[in-house]
Amino acid sequence: MTSGGPDPAGAANRIVTGASTQAWGDLEPLDLPAAAAVMVTDNLEAARAVVTALRRRDGELLIASRSRMTPELVDDLRASGLAVVDGDTVLPATTTRPISPGRIWLLTSGSTGRPKRVAHTLDSLTTVGGQQPARTWLCPYAHGAYAWWQIVTLGLTQPEQHILFVEPSELDTWPGQALGAGVTAASGTPTFWRQALYRDPASVAALPLEQVTLGGEPVDQAILSRLTEMFPQARVSWIYASSEAGATIAVHDGRAGFPQEWLDREAPGRATLSVENDELIISSSKRAEGIDARLRTGDRVDVADGRVIITGRIASDEINVGGAKVSASAVRNVLQSHPSVAWAAVRGRKAPIVGSIVTAEVVLDGPATDSDLTQWCAERLPDYSVPRRIRFLDTIPIKETLKSDV
Repeated sequence: MTSGGPDPAGAANRIVTGASTQAWGDLEPLDLPAAAAVMVTDNLEAARAVVTALRRRDGELLIASRSRMTPELVDDLRASGLAVVDGDTVLPATTTRPISPGRIWLLTSGSTGRPKRVAHTLDSLTTVGGQQPARTWLCPYAHGAYAWWQIVTLGLTQPEQHILFVEPSELDTWPGQALGAGVTAASGTPTFWRQALYRDPASVAALPLEQVTLGGEPVDQAILSRLTEMFPQARVSWIYASSEAGATIAVHDGRAGFPQEWLDREAPGRATLSVENDELIISSSKRAEGIDARLRTGDRVDVADGRVIITGRIASDEINVGGAKVSASAVRNVLQSHPSVAWAAVRGRKAPIVGSIVTAEVVLDGPATDSDLTQWCAERLPDYSVPRRIRFLDTIPIKETLKSDV
């Protein structure tokens, strides 16, 4: 962190939040305790908390949306030595401990249980270096999430990297805001992009995007191809990143997965990737404090045709159908490759005799029946992997994390 304010490279960069446009260097800091977990209602408040930490340099900071702050989480944070700040209300820490200057705490997504705290610094959160083309970025991520910090650090440390922040309540209208703000680069999860293309593809296509980024969930070829076709002049990238591992994989060739030759490759400044028992293992200098040097990610991968495809979480991807193992993500990818399917989720459902059957939820943006989709799957999957029940939804479910948790 830099004494006296944000890094000069980013001090003049603009941030747009609602009807407000300001430079990072002009933001008014908050009055925060030395070690604070700040419950924020919008991105302007979150940005002011960031500037506070940058100017003081002597404390610890955690930023999270108020909607994530359950009473149990508030108690956990206070017991960890952080005061919890909610507007003008400050709940003091219930544990006294030495402060670690410059520490930035993040909450994990909590998709597999109660969110956990992981510790970073501004350096470990800053992963983009070198000269960057001037851009205005769309940031739709939840306040204080790892992906949110990725865009924030870009805006703080690189000149001419402006940010349009989108609040959770604005996810239905962001394309119009982005067009008005001159957005040329946008980052989001596959679910975020699918929802936008399902809801208003014409408005999305009207954006003059030069960079399109996906991450936070498994990225399949169908959504990559759709975005590449819609924005032929843009670089379409997918990034593997997490609060624990940091940003470790970036692929820009428009294909799902990463090249197999990247496995076990050691290069300065790059994460080392390996696979053990179909699980992705990552060694990264950008990992959070206290994380194992060789992190078992819990993500399943398939290695085929020279590519390593990240399919989903090991704990939730496998469905046992009469002793046969079905990959929920493989079925999902087949469904989402159908030209009339905007989004799909696949799960196992308990059933007599076979133990489980494969079921699916689907959102359509073209004509198709359950028989059409069953036939589509039967032509591409073993019989035991074909969904036996398909339920059609009217909208794509999306959480504040921009994920569907599928």
